[in-house]
Amino acid sequence: MAAGGCGGCGAAVAKYRCPRCREPYCSVPCCRQHKGNSWSVEDILTDSDEQDRVPLQKLKRLGESEELKDLLRNPHLRQLLVAVDQAEERNSLMKRYMQEPLFVEFVDCCLRIVEPPEKENILPE
Repeated sequence: MAAGGCGGCGAAVAKYRCPRCREPYCSVPCCRQHKGNSWSVEDILTDSDEQDRVPLQKLKRLGESEELKDLLRNPHLRQLLVAVDQAEERNSLMKRYMQEPLFVEFVDCCLRIVEPPEKENILPE
């Protein structure tokens, strides 16, 4: 394996590193293989990602939302989410999916749950 290559599959490009041992890897599956299938969000976040990190307490609200559960019952939305999860070019796919009303509804619902609007920002009716 070339220096800097993925420690999981041997790919030449490995843009992530294990935070514990600094082993390079190219994807979450390779990270899981490296860690023996036990990984956490902290394992794939870098210091620059930390500012965008949502606290676990807020993430738990997603699992409690009936509105979100209803949206996730839609097979088309589930297909979109699987495609994003498996895509190599997630950014471009996300931009494309943000043109899909169902995907936008899902994203808006998630954001309302983890970042509810502050009362002072709501216009009076």
